[in-house]
Amino acid sequence: MTWKQQKYDKMATSKSKGSPSRKLMHGLSSDVQLHIRGVPFSLNRELLAARSEKLAALLKENPEDDLSHLLGDIPTDSETFELVARFCHGFDVSLSPENVIKVLCLAHYLGMTEIKSSNNLAKKACFYFQNNILPSWNKCIKALKSAETILQQAADLSLVDACAESIITKVLQDPGLLGEPMRNVTTTDDDSENEENAYKPNVRRRLFVLDWKSEDLTLLSIALYEPIIRAMVLREVPLEYVASSLFHYLNKWVFPGAKGEDDDPSPYERNSQREIIEAVERLMPQERGLIPCSLLSQMLRSAIILDADTECKSGLEIRIGKQLDQATVKDLLIPAQGYAKEEQYDTESVKRILKNFYSNYTSKDTSGLVVVAELVDDFLAEVASDIDLKLNTFLSLAELSQAASGGTNRNSDGMYRAIDIYLDKHRYLTDREREEICRVLDCSKMSPEACEHAAQNEKLPVRVMVQILFSVQLKLKDTVAKRTPGGPNNRLLKLEADDEDARGTSSSEEEMMKAEMEKMGSKVIELEKECDMMRREIQRSNYQHRNQNGKTSMWKEMKRKLGCMTSMHETNCHVKKKKVHPR
Repeated sequence: MTWKQQKYDKMATSKSKGSPSRKLMHGLSSDVQLHIRGVPFSLNRELLAARSEKLAALLKENPEDDLSHLLGDIPTDSETFELVARFCHGFDVSLSPENVIKVLCLAHYLGMTEIKSSNNLAKKACFYFQNNILPSWNKCIKALKSAETILQQAADLSLVDACAESIITKVLQDPGLLGEPMRNVTTTDDDSENEENAYKPNVRRRLFVLDWKSEDLTLLSIALYEPIIRAMVLREVPLEYVASSLFHYLNKWVFPGAKGEDDDPSPYERNSQREIIEAVERLMPQERGLIPCSLLSQMLRSAIILDADTECKSGLEIRIGKQLDQATVKDLLIPAQGYAKEEQYDTESVKRILKNFYSNYTSKDTSGLVVVAELVDDFLAEVASDIDLKLNTFLSLAELSQAASGGTNRNSDGMYRAIDIYLDKHRYLTDREREEICRVLDCSKMSPEACEHAAQNEKLPVRVMVQILFSVQLKLKDTVAKRTPGGPNNRLLKLEADDEDARGTSSSEEEMMKAEMEKMGSKVIELEKECDMMRREIQRSNYQHRNQNGKTSMWKEMKRKLGCMTSMHETNCHVKKKKVHPR
């Protein structure tokens, strides 16, 4: 965009043909009537004709008193026309950032140039615009804001280009005019404090720029804001400052509660907000980390609520996916919309975000995968209490996390917690479905605390409880073996005997491990006793009704569910008991 001075030169300068008297003639009758936007004006015919080429021609061709029907396309409002009428009657005109562009457009429309009369209105307004508006950041923004009602006429006269060029030039010299770069909050501090500190105004600008005030680009409509920001990006304004301006714009015009209003927006406001969020998404930088995940998530929620186009929502999901390792659980809690939505949260959107993250993850460092896997665990624990959350949805999210983080050293406590909550809130699940959901749980990576809780968790299938107990015993045995010198026999003997030479912490830890092994062994024995009692009871029942039906033994069915059956002829539950040596 360039400042096209030639258009002003053509509009405002020429050889003077004379200067009629500007003295207001009180004795003359107001012999011409005009209605501008419903407001009546009674004006002197001769004074209007002396200043305006267009009105002079109309008055000459149409001698009637009312010319309103001939000025239907006049680009003005009643207040601006009153200023021009006062100028024609010899009064001084008070120009300001709020009216100068409107006055210029009207003066051009009426032909109030130097060709018609010296020191005419167009020349005065052009001088004021060049010397008072363009040098000032705040006045440029105010002038652009005032031009929104006559945007096409202002653009045709290059007034919009002039203001935009002035703004961009100033931003290139001082990007801080757009606001300080946002702080990418990834900690677990208080949310309100994070939101308050995410954007702070430019203190340096406040102290050293004489005309500093709160005016900024957020005052402009999206029709003006979008091309200005796009031009800044092309002129290589630092993107972190562009992102800051975009955030500020969204916070003012789109995000709920930004203006302290809790009522639902009107249809017109919804359309305007949808247009804004789609435009801002197009303007957003693609670079990772410039915009916090919390803001991207807030944008996605708003885009879904406002029913923005698919391209906008998809673009936001891709941006979140690129930096998902910086997100929190709150960022993924996107409410489902529409009457047909059965689940509380939009899990399909979360799946797409996860797939975007995994497909774009190229680092050899697996820490990012671990962080996201733990994030998914926490997300599942948060949504597991939704009674409408389907089993397949839960499993698909868990499998995505499990597949991507396979081979890493992360524990399974988060996944166990999510499964426990899901089983608690979905008591209607069958045994087969409960076993299916536990399929994603890696028992060997659970902490001792989680294992102790699981061993007493009646919601888990018995087979899973046994697997967890065996896993704990194996880990304890391996730990003791690593700490005890000598071969396997010597290690076992060391646990059975009271070694008088063992001292300090090592001996104490071994005794604690031995006690834990005994505890776990006792639990396995209790489970086996329960299985045996069930077997005998079921066999007694089957013996009494053996000739009444030909159904398969209930005990065999129970063994099949417990995973203990290897052939149709076995009758004992093959849960191998670990030998635990007493002290």
